[in-house]
Amino acid sequence: MASTSDIRKGLCIKYNNDIFKIIEFLHVKPGKGPAFVRTKLRSITTGKVIDNTFSAGNKIEDVRVETQKYQYLYSEGDQFHFMNTDDFNQIVVEKNILDSPGLLKEGELVSISVNTEDGMPLSADMPASVVLEITHTEPGLKGNTATNATKPAIVITGATINVPLFINEGDKIKIDTEKSSYIERVKE
Repeated sequence: MASTSDIRKGLCIKYNNDIFKIIEFLHVKPGKGPAFVRTKLRSITTGKVIDNTFSAGNKIEDVRVETQKYQYLYSEGDQFHFMNTDDFNQIVVEKNILDSPGLLKEGELVSISVNTEDGMPLSADMPASVVLEITHTEPGLKGNTATNATKPAIVITGATINVPLFINEGDKIKIDTEKSSYIERVKE
């Protein structure tokens, strides 16, 4: 058993007969009254996100997890296949467990947390950023910007990202996987 002081992003807990992953949290200590922790929880089974508030000092039931590196192989519908880089065992992960499946390219390394009791994958943490090639975007017209204008671009995985006007087809860009947003152009 853990307490609310142990709450952190990525922690998996049992709550309301389901397993949830904490995706956001905020410790609040108001001037009047007891402290509490405001959280956003994502259900591992359904993918539904709920808001919940825990009183300070409450006991929470955490789930024992084991995290290992897995290499992305391919997807079939809503199922994504990964291979353990240590023992080469394969695992299937549902799409709702992945934070941004549209940014996964073959061979990408992902940290997957597995429930030690039943071997069920609970969460998958992608790298902070990925480098992907632009396959399609409209050409940007020179001189039509007054501020930071963007245009949609399709990357090699099929995801659509908003990029600055100077980005062209064939360019490689670095993408923030948490926000699915453009960071910078990558020079080769």
